Amino acid sequence: MHYVYVLCSTIKRWIYIGCADDLKVRFKQHQNGEVSSTKAYRPYILPYYEAYKSKADARAREYKLKHHSQTRELLYKQIENSIVMAPSSNG
Repeated sequence: MHYVYVLCSTIKRWIYIGCADDLKVRFKQHQNGEVSSTKAYRPYILPYYEAYKSKADARAREYKLKHHSQTRELLYKQIENSIVMAPSSNG
């Protein structure tokens, strides 16, 4: 299986969208600071993922979520109660 997933930092107001062939392994890599683009915002929760049989389908969905703000915002609206955001540092 191939997965598209959403990570939420528990210390900063930051969300990451990624794609992986083994979601358990990839999530551990994020948590352990082994992914340079996410290590500064650890730890994470994994509030959402999608599973695909085709790697091409998973990559296409990841691209669409990362590059089409309307698609991304629709997803965030769907899972708004599952996304736990850290308090804003502005007050």
